[in-house]
Amino acid sequence: QVQLVESGGGLVQAGGSMRLSCAASGRTFSSYAMGWFRQAPGKEHEFVGGVSAWSGRSTYYADSVKGRFTISRDNAKNTVYLQMNSLKPEDAAVYYCAAGAAPISRWDAYNYWGQGTQVTVSS
Repeated sequence: QVQLVESGGGLVQAGGSMRLSCAASGRTFSSYAMGWFRQAPGKEHEFVGGVSAWSGRSTYYADSVKGRFTISRDNAKNTVYLQMNSLKPEDAAVYYCAAGAAPISRWDAYNYWGQGTQVTVSS
């Protein structure tokens, strides 16, 4: 069983930066691939990016955030991060982290999800 808790959301101006954190419980965190998703009002969950298990050597990003967002993990702290730069109003959403077998883009392929953290981007 893995419990995930996101933090770091809030209000930021367009063009600004924000870093989200996702803290995981349990001793098996490093064995899970981690994904970040977001959901804006009235929309489906959207894959933001993912990082492979263990060393986190492989990362994947949606085209909409590529070059602006960076995912990393610190297994010693049981934490995965989402660094968001050059934020745009369309990035506003509730952001969720998820743990699963592979860092793929399907929301329902993950085993565990956090409760989400709100990101608001003012124009």
